[in-house]
Amino acid sequence: MNSSSETIVASEPSVTKVVPEKHPQPLPSQQVRWAPLRGIPIERRLQMLAVCTWISICFICISVFFFMATYKFLWPILIAYISFIYVDKAPETGGRRFESARHWTIWKYFAGYFPVQLIKEQDFDPNKNYVLGYHPHGIISMGAFANFATEATGFSEKFPGIKPSLLTLNSNFRIPFYRDFIMSLGIAAVSRRSCESILSSGPGRSIVIVVGGAAESLNARPGVADLVLRKRLGFIRLAIKQGASLVPVFSFGENELYDQMDNTKGSKVFMYQKKMQSLLGFTMPLFHARGIFNYDVGIIPFRHQISTVVGKPIPVPELEEGQTEPTQEQLLQVQKLYIDELQFIYNKYKNVYAKDRKQDLQITD
Repeated sequence: MNSSSETIVASEPSVTKVVPEKHPQPLPSQQVRWAPLRGIPIERRLQMLAVCTWISICFICISVFFFMATYKFLWPILIAYISFIYVDKAPETGGRRFESARHWTIWKYFAGYFPVQLIKEQDFDPNKNYVLGYHPHGIISMGAFANFATEATGFSEKFPGIKPSLLTLNSNFRIPFYRDFIMSLGIAAVSRRSCESILSSGPGRSIVIVVGGAAESLNARPGVADLVLRKRLGFIRLAIKQGASLVPVFSFGENELYDQMDNTKGSKVFMYQKKMQSLLGFTMPLFHARGIFNYDVGIIPFRHQISTVVGKPIPVPELEEGQTEPTQEQLLQVQKLYIDELQFIYNKYKNVYAKDRKQDLQITD
């Protein structure tokens, strides 16, 4: 295997330098800095359009559904479609993937907005399966989408013979039309059945799990990388049972895309977010970044480079004959190897891609 690192940066139809945007500082007059209407290269406009499309696609799909519901003659079709959603098992079996959708030009512009680059530490054996753990979660996991749900950064070129499936919450597959859109990109449900189904269809299959989940999104803020990991043993158990190698992935810049309201533990904001998480299974960070026509207010992410490092695969122990579950000792041994590799790739690249960090990588429960 070739152990030398390789990098692919999102390519664009034409070359335009993307200047990272600084996070806004409080202004005495509370004035909003407006973006100029003229003098902006068309590539940057298209990049903004691509990001806006991805952020709003869920709301667009919901709006289209309710708009169609205003026409009675469409009700039979919509009722049949909703019924189909509740019986359709595709999200649990890898989705309905269309490779052409992953290659759409819009994704090149999407990745070029930040821009996103993919760094490989080691080749993958196409005769094996892999479980990739993505860190950190960030607010919306933009890097995970760009690298593993599209071909904007050339995943299939970097890892020939490997077919990735980015996993997300099951609730996303209850949203009309949106579910079909994300499944076309190879996105599937993050359930045990889904994981087992995808990995059993190998070799050459990989699943990408954003390990920290909703809890970690509350830690997403510029300059820090607080990972929720030590108690997350489910993905390690899955890898051992399926005989799939574990691969830590770290995205520098993921936490720099948004600012988040102060939610220190014990604060009212924090308590509200945890309550929401316990009731709904997810939470909503109170975040902001920029807008389409301004640099200070909105939900469009800041332009900041995302450098995604895919670490070296970690082989897992085989279960003994008659053993159906890994022991706690096996889980902790593999977890230590995983954290060591994650720490290694962070330390290797932190002075290149995290020069302005406020603290080094922190791993919590």
